[in-house]
Formats: sequence, C-alpha cells, structure tokens
Amino acid sequence: MLDRTKAAVVITSAIFSRKKGGNMDRRTFLKSAGIGTLALGVVANTFAADKYFPSKADQGLFENINRVTDQSSKTPLEKSHAPVITAPKTVIAGTPFNVEVSVGEVVHAMGPTHWIESIELNIGNEPAGRIDFQSNGYIKPKATFLIVVPKEAAPSGKVTLIAHQRCNLHGYWEGSLDITVT
Repeated sequence: MLDRTKAAVVITSAIFSRKKGGNMDRRTFLKSAGIGTLALGVVANTFAADKYFPSKADQGLFENINRVTDQSSKTPLEKSHAPVITAPKTVIAGTPFNVEVSVGEVVHAMGPTHWIESIELNIGNEPAGRIDFQSNGYIKPKATFLIVVPKEAAPSGKVTLIAHQRCNLHGYWEGSLDITVT
C-alpha cells in the first residue's frame, strides 16, 4: 500500500505542478498528495469489495419480508432461507417448552461473504427472543428458545409462533407455526 501511496503522490504532484520549472509550494503539494491518496483509496476499496463480496445481492429481496409462496414446491432459495420452526403441536399454558428455529430445511451455510445475521422468535406480535450470529463458518444458524405461554396470551386456545431471519445477501425472511395452548 505504501508504494501505491507514493505513486499517487508522484502522479498528483505532476498533475498539480506549476509550469514554471515544475516547482510547487508546500500547501499545493500537500493538497495534491491528499487528493491522490484519497482517489487511490477509493479505487483500492472498490477492488477489495469485488474480491471479498463476489456474489451480488438481489436488492429486491430487501424490499419486503420474504416468505415461502408455495409450500408444496419450494425454490432452492426458499429451502435454504425460510425459517423452520420446530415445536410441540399442543402445549400446556404456563409450562415451559422448547422451540427450535433453523434457517432453512437445508441449513444455511455461514461464511465470510454470505451469512445469517440473526434469528428472532415472536409469539404473535410479542418478541420472545433473538440471537445474533457472526460471519464465520463455526456455527450453524439454529437457535433453541425456552418459551412459556400464559393462558391469557392465548384466549382462543391457539397462538402463532413467528420466526424471522436476516441474510446479508438475501434479505429478511419469515416462517410461522400455529400451536394449541390448553
């Protein structure tokens, strides 16, 4: 990087040098060196972004909440991104139970350029828990929450568990599961 900076200084010095013998004052030199270094930094960052993030994100996936459109025929993107909730079909009010949320039927891979940022679980509209992930390959994007549903939270005898996950390349996804509360 130091060689690039020197090159930027030499280039900008030549560009901004005075025609009379090529000399310039200190202020002009520092301004031109700063401009050249800044320009070089922008160019270097652009190339670094292409190197470390070669997959281009589909910006349309960030406009809305993504959901599985047809449960009988899921796309590969839906299979690897829609949250899957595993919980008992019937629970007893006030008794703790486990809810597991995994990202996709085929568990989503985690790497430095494509990862799951977080998983959230709601009981209806009420937040129940959240876990954030790091962009590395050391864990699988799965979370287990210990939940207690009070009787007053399910006056109709049913409650909907809603899971959300956010992928850095494929946006915000949602999955849901209805359970009975006795």
